[in-house]
Formats: sequence, structure tokens, C-alpha cells
Amino acid sequence: MKNLILKNSIKSFTKKQILLVDGGLNLGKLLNFILAPEYRLTIKTSGIDALSWLEEGNDPDLIISSLRMPYFDGKAFIQNLKCSGFYRNTPIMVLSGEENLEEKVKSMAFRIDSYMEKPFDPTVLKTQISRLIA
Repeated sequence: MKNLILKNSIKSFTKKQILLVDGGLNLGKLLNFILAPEYRLTIKTSGIDALSWLEEGNDPDLIISSLRMPYFDGKAFIQNLKCSGFYRNTPIMVLSGEENLEEKVKSMAFRIDSYMEKPFDPTVLKTQISRLIA
């Protein structure tokens, strides 16, 4: 219990952690450039890699996921998180170039906290992120 209190105290004084799950490296590089001054960004290129990272005990403040990824798509990844119970309350943002993204997000059987289509305005992205993890 003492370690948990200490971990939460330290977490409140450090940069907020964001997990980005996207099949392409270019988006990761771009978001790292945009977000690094204010946030710690961890990049995983598949849902499987992201789940492994989370199972190691990592606890991000926000998860940003694409819907298109190799091996384990974004929808399956997010559904897995929501059903697990551990990350049920972690905000999730979908950042995708999918056609009809709004309809796809609304048709999901689980709640998505925010979504944004690619290409995106970095200022709007940062505003949405700060709103989600304030």
C-alpha cells in the first residue's frame, strides 16, 4: 500500500503518460514532436505489443489508438481493454484516417472518449488531450 501511495505521488509530479498504438512509425514521430514537451509518449505499432506493454504494469493516463493495425486491429484492442476491467477508466482516443470514422466510433459496443480524423490540427489534438487527462 505504501508503494502505491508513493507511486501515485510521484506520478502527479511527472509528465502524463500517453500510449500511442498505431501501425505506422510516421505518426509516432509526428506525435512525439508535437507532444514531447508536455507528455511522455510510448509508441507501440500493434495492439499485441501494446497489450504486452500494459501487462508489464504500465499505466498510461491516455491511450491513443488507430483502428488499422497489423495482427490485432484497433477495435479489438480497445474492446479488450474495456472488457479487462483494469483500463476501463483510462481515457481512449481514436485517431484514424478511416472513412466514416464518426459512424464507426458510434457503432462500437463500448465507449470511446474522443476521436479525431487524420489529417488533424495539432492544436486541436493537444486541446482534446489536455481535456481528457486534466
